[in-house]
Amino acid sequence: EVQLVESGGGLVQAGGSLRLSCTTSGFTFDVNAIGWFRQAPGKEREGVGCIGGGGRRTYYADSVKGRFTISRVSAKNTVYLEMNSLKPEDTGVYYCVLLSYCSLTYLHAARNYWGQGTQVIVSS
Repeated sequence: EVQLVESGGGLVQAGGSLRLSCTTSGFTFDVNAIGWFRQAPGKEREGVGCIGGGGRRTYYADSVKGRFTISRVSAKNTVYLEMNSLKPEDTGVYYCVLLSYCSLTYLHAARNYWGQGTQVIVSS
């Protein structure tokens, strides 16, 4: 059974940092792309970025480029989303997703499995 479990969300002040984790199981971790998406209250879900199976390729939404970093550790079957210089507009529920691929067009990739999400609140 494929599972993705997010953790690490919480309340942080603007300018602060958080690291989200996505712990996975049930599939071959090293060859699969993982994406991060978020949904703010009253808004549509949007892509944050993705990382390829080998970890060499990452892509980010313009809104988080230079502030967020996605990485992965094979030994732990875990993908991380390091978020720095957080802004109130980064508030939302963050989801990790098993994608069919990670490239510039990752928003069009099949989103096969989702985690349950973790809440991030950035106060001003």
